[in-house]
Amino acid sequence: MSPDPEARELVLTVRRKSEIADAVFLFELSSHDGAELPRFTPGSHITVTAPSGQKRRYSLCNDASERDRYLIAVKQETSGRGGSLSFTENVKEGDTITIEPPANEFEMAKSEPKNFIFIAGGIGITPIRSMILHCLRHGKQNFKLYYFTRTPQAMAFREEFGASEFAGKVILHHDNGDPDQAYDLWPVLEEQRGAHLYCCGPRGLMDAVRDMTGHWPDSAVHFEDFVGASAPRADDKPFEVRLARGGKSYEVAAGVSILDTLRRQGHMLASSCESGTCGTCRTRFTAGEPDHRDLVLSEREKKSEVMICVSRSRSPTLTLDL
Repeated sequence: MSPDPEARELVLTVRRKSEIADAVFLFELSSHDGAELPRFTPGSHITVTAPSGQKRRYSLCNDASERDRYLIAVKQETSGRGGSLSFTENVKEGDTITIEPPANEFEMAKSEPKNFIFIAGGIGITPIRSMILHCLRHGKQNFKLYYFTRTPQAMAFREEFGASEFAGKVILHHDNGDPDQAYDLWPVLEEQRGAHLYCCGPRGLMDAVRDMTGHWPDSAVHFEDFVGASAPRADDKPFEVRLARGGKSYEVAAGVSILDTLRRQGHMLASSCESGTCGTCRTRFTAGEPDHRDLVLSEREKKSEVMICVSRSRSPTLTLDL
């Protein structure tokens, strides 16, 4: 489900703001006059404009049957690019914010599987919660949720999913930051058994689930990742970005994106999500070997294009067609 290209941005009011887990804030958004909001489907997201001017995509976590409000849960990332920090610190109850209408790149399959397997890590629970509410509203009990966080205090909706109504359907697990305490998903994923899997969370979890479902049909495995791709890595190294048309070169420091580097040098470049998921900042490259970290480009497109908001370079120099 893509947004209507003719649809305009919406200005919504923050009716409620609350901290529902450590550094996780729930925002309830509605129209100022109580008018119905555009429909959405489970797995949808909205794009919000933070007070800093940055745009960020957040999954809708309420029941898709609700037309009077949107619920988003935002994790305050102090080590990110500032969008979530600006939003969680500066947006208050009663404020108005601008959003783009719902879009869905994580839709539930139209076919009816034998069962649903939901795997969520951290703030990745947000689109999954909407899917589970959809299942419950339609009387579907053939699901199981595996929800992982570092600590109980970091788990959004912990009391909700720990309630008796979810007994036998929800596994809540905390690894305390110790890889040896990670939950073993292999017995769950070893056999496909006609299930459809929906996974959202940090890149490490996503990669592990991808590895364990390599034998599953592609149509039965669904992933969503808004922020994992943009997280800096310990082994990131500086490299040079060269502008083929402009003739200038700049060093891209470790922990700084190509996009931010060029902006600091006065280049005006379009972007939206800045997490490698929307495609707005895709740029042609003419030399070098990109380190692709996006979730948009196909293998064919990766031979000539790069997402400069998250990707880096494996070669000492990457030349862009700019």
